[in-house]
Amino acid sequence: MKITILHFFPKHLNLYGDNGNIRTLVQRLKWRGIDVEVKAVEQVDGLDIKEGDIFFIGGGPDSLQSLCTDQLFKIKDEFKSAIEDGVPALTICGGYQFLGTHYITADKQELKGLGILDFYNESKGDSDRLIGNMLIESPTFGKIVGFENHGGRTYHGYDTLGDVVVGFGNNDEDKKEGLVYKNLIGTYLHGPILPKNPTVADFLIGAALERKYGLKELTPLNDTLEEKTKQQVWTLFNK
Repeated sequence: MKITILHFFPKHLNLYGDNGNIRTLVQRLKWRGIDVEVKAVEQVDGLDIKEGDIFFIGGGPDSLQSLCTDQLFKIKDEFKSAIEDGVPALTICGGYQFLGTHYITADKQELKGLGILDFYNESKGDSDRLIGNMLIESPTFGKIVGFENHGGRTYHGYDTLGDVVVGFGNNDEDKKEGLVYKNLIGTYLHGPILPKNPTVADFLIGAALERKYGLKELTPLNDTLEEKTKQQVWTLFNK
């Protein structure tokens, strides 16, 4: 068995160590004896998106995000078809915002999004950023911990990662974080998210293996250290 991860724009979108999510996916696949290949996608010309079993898009500054959006527009139909077909994907911050229909800037300009999903984002400007540690109660993944730092607010009607216990999440109104659609996850959690939350990592891995090979169950791993660390973070910030 072999899983191929398409890592979109790793040189541009690696804010707050988001590339650590790739290292986590690779290691958890290797621990299970599964071959894995990571393909860095810096430009999409000639890309066969069907090669990818997992997609990853990190976050980055606005200037670099716009360059990456221009690239993704070239393959937006293929990307959307892959998501509809169940390809698992993890998209962080700007990589999450890319997927919506539009982004309203702080000076009320409307920037076109990829339209992969039907939601929008609105910026309140750098003077009103949502920053800090975040704790989430998720019905699917259990307790989730992470860190957020974003000026944009996201509004949608899809399923979410869960309820915000500490922090802000998608916006500073509804106390929900992230988006889950089929096997795609969008989130504002940097840090990165996957080393701290192995259940989220295994959701992506499990979806990829089931889609490609029909594998229904993952070989369990010893996540005692990860779970102890997460519990300590939860206790520290849940006051």
